[in-house]
Amino acid sequence: MKKDKISAKGFVIQIYTEDFENDYISLTDIAKFKNKEEPNVVVANWLRNYNTIEYLGLWEKLYNPNFNPLEFDGYLHKSGSNAFTLSPLKWVNTTNAIGIKVKMGRYGGTFAHKDIAFKFASWISAEFELYIIKDYQRLKSNENSKFSLSWNIRREISKINYKIHTDAIKNYLLNDLTNEQLSYKYANEADLLNVALFNKRAKEWRDENPDLSGNIRDYANLNELLVLANMESYNSILIEKGINQKDRLIELRKLAINQLMSLEKLNNNNLKQLEAKE
Repeated sequence: MKKDKISAKGFVIQIYTEDFENDYISLTDIAKFKNKEEPNVVVANWLRNYNTIEYLGLWEKLYNPNFNPLEFDGYLHKSGSNAFTLSPLKWVNTTNAIGIKVKMGRYGGTFAHKDIAFKFASWISAEFELYIIKDYQRLKSNENSKFSLSWNIRREISKINYKIHTDAIKNYLLNDLTNEQLSYKYANEADLLNVALFNKRAKEWRDENPDLSGNIRDYANLNELLVLANMESYNSILIEKGINQKDRLIELRKLAINQLMSLEKLNNNNLKQLEAKE
């Protein structure tokens, strides 16, 4: 359940949605504009009207295949008379209505689908209805902007990462470790990890890139750094087990290959899914 709030003329009005398509707005909060102490009385008075019952029934017939038309006809016939009363809960329970929902608890109250809530607001005050609609439109506009931005960012990152990972595997991991690399005594464990992941020691990278500042890890992409972090943890476990440096290099190399290949596959699938939605 996603909850939001809008504001109209100083009144805060709750909104929630369960499917991110149909928003339900608090009639209880809207009714406070007319009666802060007893907003439920305002809602009950609105439900007594013939025009209200007629509108609710038409809405349910359009959107609710399980709506009970016989109960609706009975309420419509009685509506408007002095003796007629109808609570939101009774309306829901007897007609199987979905346009109105009654929620219990601290933040409960009577909620209605936005179509119905706007109708209720117009009954209370045309001016108040316009303020509600205005802030509701602001809320939806913000939601759409965030969704659009998030969508574009995810799409572009997926495309970029896919290219980077493909190049990384082609440049580093498809080449087998040489006998020299396997027999070399690495002065520090960082260089051992560099060879396992990038296929070269830090000095070799510096010699190949004299114009670049920093070190080989400064130019790694995000997923290479993620794999590197996993390799560091795994290497510490291998050291504790007393595995010699050569065998650790082989195991770390396998780990690097498997994880980068998995990331490439994951990004490729994400890219296809994103492009299919376009």
